[in-house]
Amino acid sequence: MDPNDSAQTTGEATGTVVGRRKAARYIVPVAVAGVAAATIGLVPALANSGDPDLPKISAQELIEKIAASDEEQLSGTFKISTDLGLPLDGLAGSFAPGGKGGDKDGGAAAPQDKLMELTSGTHTLRVAADGPERQKLSILGDASEYSLIHNQGEVWAYDSTSDEVYHAEAPEGRDGGGHAEKATKAPEGAPATPKDFAEQALAAAGDTTSVTVDGTAQVAGRDAYQLLIKPKQSGSTIGSVRIAVDAENGVPLKFTLSAASGGKAVVDAGFTKVDFSRPAASTFSFTPPKGAKVTEADELETGKDERGAAQKALPGQLAELDGFEGLNVIGKGWTSIAEIKTPGGKGLPAAGSDEVPAEAQGFLDALGDKVTGKFGSGTVFKTRLVNALLTDDGSVYVGAVTKDALVRAADAAAK
Repeated sequence: MDPNDSAQTTGEATGTVVGRRKAARYIVPVAVAGVAAATIGLVPALANSGDPDLPKISAQELIEKIAASDEEQLSGTFKISTDLGLPLDGLAGSFAPGGKGGDKDGGAAAPQDKLMELTSGTHTLRVAADGPERQKLSILGDASEYSLIHNQGEVWAYDSTSDEVYHAEAPEGRDGGGHAEKATKAPEGAPATPKDFAEQALAAAGDTTSVTVDGTAQVAGRDAYQLLIKPKQSGSTIGSVRIAVDAENGVPLKFTLSAASGGKAVVDAGFTKVDFSRPAASTFSFTPPKGAKVTEADELETGKDERGAAQKALPGQLAELDGFEGLNVIGKGWTSIAEIKTPGGKGLPAAGSDEVPAEAQGFLDALGDKVTGKFGSGTVFKTRLVNALLTDDGSVYVGAVTKDALVRAADAAAK
């Protein structure tokens, strides 16, 4: 392959390569990585003082470099900006812990509640990692700090504003001493080397995606190559994915997801400062401050708070999706749409019905647009990235595609 040639692959295959790299578990704590994949704006990475002059590299070689990265220690400052186009201010008021729609399940320090804040606005974080057994993430406020710490067999979270602490055992996958268990052997036929990963990605159905090396940048004082991934198909809500990759060690330093509609990036997450030396052991030590309220994870009750009740009824028939038969995927690549038949063929309950709490109905109304077509009528729920059409007869069409694409898919299915 000519090093200057671009490479073609699907977004799905590229995501598989990047998702399976060793460093992915360590460079950013799982919560931040989750926001950046899904789901996690700054403008695409630019050099601070002129693009660095780096040796030419092909897309395949750069993917290999990412897959081969084995950095397990780092510390630094991370900035994440997210703009999904959701009315999250109103949603937070209704469903956030301590808000109108629920109580503080697990306390103000509970990670599942606090980390939801990263899905909107701009946040500055401090991150540190020392292999799979020790990670720390701190969300910095104007005069506050929230810290989530994993240290071998324990997970601690502390919210300085409320002076509350959350404590849990580390996730499964650890031995009795809290140490990471050895990885199981890769399945037969799975790619075993970085070159295998890259070649699989580049060989997989390559007519829907353009993957190129789009110049260089300087991120957090580090020279980086920019991997640019763009859909070739029209109708996708995704404009591009840009990943700045450390030229020396292959660690992704910055991730920018842009919408096809333009404007502010949907998700932009990247280091503003990074150090790849091992953090001090004290970084991951934590003792609850004197007088702080401590909530143990095994003391929590689930399914009894208002928010849990709302989730079960939002809407009632969608909670039964575990039992649906058949999932039809329409199209391919970036414009693929999932068609789901809800049990019983029910659509959304009527506004004001007992099936949906008032808070949930207000959220649905804020997101939904009424549409009609050969399929009948329905409601499209929109974000800047993923849209879903729920027809009145209970069919669901969802994908990272435009509203018009969803309507066309529903019309085609109605023939």
